Amino acid sequence: MNTAPPLSPTPRSTIRRSSSRARTDRADLYAVLDAGLVGHLGVVLDGAPVVLPTGYGRRGNTVYLHGSSGAATLRAAAAGAPVCFTVTLVDGVVYARSAFHHSMNYRCAVVHGIPRLLTDPTERLLALESITEHLAPGSWSATRRPGPKELAGTAVLALDLTEASVKVRTGPPNDDDRDLLAADDPDPVWAGVLPLRTVAGEPEPCPLLPARTPVPARVRNRAAQLAGRDVG
Repeated sequence: MNTAPPLSPTPRSTIRRSSSRARTDRADLYAVLDAGLVGHLGVVLDGAPVVLPTGYGRRGNTVYLHGSSGAATLRAAAAGAPVCFTVTLVDGVVYARSAFHHSMNYRCAVVHGIPRLLTDPTERLLALESITEHLAPGSWSATRRPGPKELAGTAVLALDLTEASVKVRTGPPNDDDRDLLAADDPDPVWAGVLPLRTVAGEPEPCPLLPARTPVPARVRNRAAQLAGRDVG
């Protein structure tokens, strides 16, 4: 049974345009965040908005972000600046009978809040593990952990997922009735959806890797996951 609270109906997180596409189940938020690879962190610096792509990880109702301790965006967020974090997945290009109704099928999560700078060593490592495992599952235990110098140069933030929204579009184009011509029209305009998905290529070994080093299962499994195939 899902006991997680529903997505918050705050003014910032309330979807008004095409509200029928809004999702209120927190499980939908987690699904979008877990499926994405890149998020965008927005923050105001010196009176102007700055939006930068970043990797992330999720544990429960928290998203973890990290970067250089000298990054201006992270310094501002750590100092208490409100942020907006978004993850968008494009599932298809929607072709309509009119230019106006061309669209995309997508899943989008938007999170508002004030991040918390992590200082506890144990919590910082858990956050970095979450980020690593989100990108490349199995790599945290298979590789060297961050050293003191690396940790000192890294800022790690925790963003609570309480104030968030999810919007999803699926299905065919929403054409106007005037564009829906008769079935026997001799020259119909094609309409439909061009599905999109992430496809992983063949793993490319580092040139410095010893010859004949096999590709580990964690890499092959990740390729299968990104392609939507079952991992067995």
